[in-house]
Amino acid sequence: MKYKRVLLKLSGESLMGNQQYGIDPKILEQYANDIKQVLDKGVQIAVVIGGGNIFRGIQGVSGGIADRAQADYMGMLATVINAMALQGALEKNGIKTRLLSAIKMEQICEPFIRRRAMRHLEKGRVVIFGAGTGNPYFTTDTAASLRAVEIEANLVLKGTRVDGIYTADPEKDKNAKRFDKISFNEVYERGLNVMDLTAITLCQENHMPIMVFDMNKKGNFLKVCEGKKVGTLVS
Repeated sequence: MKYKRVLLKLSGESLMGNQQYGIDPKILEQYANDIKQVLDKGVQIAVVIGGGNIFRGIQGVSGGIADRAQADYMGMLATVINAMALQGALEKNGIKTRLLSAIKMEQICEPFIRRRAMRHLEKGRVVIFGAGTGNPYFTTDTAASLRAVEIEANLVLKGTRVDGIYTADPEKDKNAKRFDKISFNEVYERGLNVMDLTAITLCQENHMPIMVFDMNKKGNFLKVCEGKKVGTLVS
């Protein structure tokens, strides 16, 4: 395997499958199977998952539900729901997991402590990070970059429904071309929507490469960890 320790970033929307809202059990099962494949090869895996399938902070603001800080906290709680669902799917597959939250919720998860997270990984447990960074105004992309740097991961894997980074949105522009590899500077210059700027900058400053790939295609996660040409590498 090319990588020893990776951080997998999943969007909340990816859990919806073909639904308009919530969690598709089939998608959860597929993700659990893919993660088990990689874990069985000896790779240490951490996961950050978004909450957009349940509640997004920015939607709460635009809908007049709450101010930005309050709405972002609501979004963080949504990520914990998704993290618990993923934890359940993994444990059904016999995978030992630990859910660590940036917001204290002792009844359902451990508080995030960097050294504890790293010990769990070393013992072969899948570590799921919930509640983003624990602070409003930061996305789960930024949380993924931060946690990856903290746990000394080799790579951030951004699992999406698209098979890499394109010159334009491939779902809207049929002439969009995919990059096999791209630099951080080129991402800035082209204004590509890979992750938010805070997340990208954090990775660049800490020499943390990012791989964007299609997580919904079975076996892709394993192929990436084997070093095969899947998706787009930002480095």
